[in-house]
Amino acid sequence: MPNYRTLATGQRSQVWIGGPGRTEPELLFETSDLLIEAPNWSLDGSALLVNGNGALWRLDVATPGLSRIEYDDLPDINNDHVLDPDGEHIYLSAMDGHIYRGALTGGAVQRVTPDDGKWHFLHGVAPDGQRLAYVEISTFAEPGRLAIIAPNGSPTIVDTGAGHLDGPEWSADGKWIYFNTETFTSTPGHAQLARIADSGGTTKRLVTSDTVDWFPHVAPDARHATYISFPAGTLGHPADLDVEVRVVATADWSVPLQRYPLFGGQGTINVNSWSPDNERFAFVSYPVAS
Repeated sequence: MPNYRTLATGQRSQVWIGGPGRTEPELLFETSDLLIEAPNWSLDGSALLVNGNGALWRLDVATPGLSRIEYDDLPDINNDHVLDPDGEHIYLSAMDGHIYRGALTGGAVQRVTPDDGKWHFLHGVAPDGQRLAYVEISTFAEPGRLAIIAPNGSPTIVDTGAGHLDGPEWSADGKWIYFNTETFTSTPGHAQLARIADSGGTTKRLVTSDTVDWFPHVAPDARHATYISFPAGTLGHPADLDVEVRVVATADWSVPLQRYPLFGGQGTINVNSWSPDNERFAFVSYPVAS
């Protein structure tokens, strides 16, 4: 059995483009051949990087089509991948529990996480490229913790509270780390959006909602952000649910500027997918033919 997800019978992957002021999203690409997940936007704005079938793929924006990026001796990857700020490399979380770094042209990869028996789920790379933010999990019965590491270094655990944490990523100025956490509630699985200063300190809740909110992604200019909202009572961030991708102004996270309802969840917007010009972001839905 493969480690990666596959499409169900009659299901499709649809890559959409949304953004502030876009009441209706634009369908960029659709396929029934491959379950693709988690778009990253390339630094030059010409392509999206997505995963599917345990591999990384390039999706050109001007003439949409998928091309696989071939790596040497890379285990199957999951949907936690983030570009290096140099625009030429990418960090990839693999199903062996480690994070790797490789060129966007493919070839050799380098493992950058310690062989410590933990799972390392990447979500953020510091703006200067010198540190990674990932979720450290010892066993899946325990909450995930925020870990910061220099590539090939030793991790530092940041205290964000007792609840499970996921999706940590830096703001473009490097001052904040954004994430979702269950720290603010005793209701199982009730994730809410939060941030903490890069230097540590108090975890600040960004919005109080009845929904289960995951994966806050801030645009490069920090004016807008996106996140995905699951139905109340959802445990984790499962696939194949009626969910909503929301756009907010970072001045007030409580008022969505755009709401994009879709069938999806896992894979829809796990990593930051804002375009470098701040105008657009990408997300994935997985409709099933009725």
